[in-house]
Amino acid sequence: MVTILTSRGREVVVSIDRPFVIIGERINPTGRKVLAAEMKEGRMDRVRADAIAQVAAGAHMLDINAGIPQLDEAALLVAAIKAVAEVTDVPICIDSSIIEALEAGLSAYEGKALVNSVTAEEERMERILPLVKKHGAAVIGMANDETGISMIPEERVALARRIIERAADYGIPQKDVIIDPIAMTVAADPTCGLITLETMRLIRDQLGNNMTCGASNVSFGLPDRATVNAAFLPLAMHAGLTCAITNPLVPEVRRAVLAGDLLLGHDEYAMRWIAGYRAEVAQAARERAAPA
Repeated sequence: MVTILTSRGREVVVSIDRPFVIIGERINPTGRKVLAAEMKEGRMDRVRADAIAQVAAGAHMLDINAGIPQLDEAALLVAAIKAVAEVTDVPICIDSSIIEALEAGLSAYEGKALVNSVTAEEERMERILPLVKKHGAAVIGMANDETGISMIPEERVALARRIIERAADYGIPQKDVIIDPIAMTVAADPTCGLITLETMRLIRDQLGNNMTCGASNVSFGLPDRATVNAAFLPLAMHAGLTCAITNPLVPEVRRAVLAGDLLLGHDEYAMRWIAGYRAEVAQAARERAAPA
């Protein structure tokens, strides 16, 4: 199954048969006090800088979140989308739980965006899916509903199927529903990783949809999160994950994705792996040569 996202000048293809797609997670004020303060003041310099840095580090798409309490999220989201478009043409993932913000963001965006996200709650699907259809977007379907997140993989698959079927009712093709099997922190429950990986395998085998997740969630609350995230990604790729919202600025994460693509046969003659290695060596040389 192939999902295509676009901007004014670029196309990103998400598929189990193609290289893994990294969706940069950094443009999000949650937990980033400086970024939140600047966005609150209407300053988008750091948003632009984050966009440039993530794309340079290998992000194929960018997640944009503007959720700051007591502010006009719709206006702020539009401003962030426009700021990103000034410095890069990668497709975007519009990240908001506010319907008005999603409407404003989709209206302002030039291309086929990815909406983050809709759950299997009937009310949420009734409100979000028509917007997705209206703007010709794709959507992330999270495998949970009003009862919470099930710890039984088969139940998550059933919720994913419900979202796919309801999306079809609105004229949204199955290929434009990217399922989030939900990655949870293993610090709270050591079985969380296994449950998510099994959910991925079932979705891959039974539904065939592309999948994404907030990959950094698995390591929340742990020391050396980069190593845990880097270990999780190739396992998830082998289980069927085709893209992830993660931080490409973390070298371990970037290398893990490149190595996963190589080992899964998505990097012919190891060209991308070799190019990535050479780029890191060259960057290290420049840093050593720079004046103190």
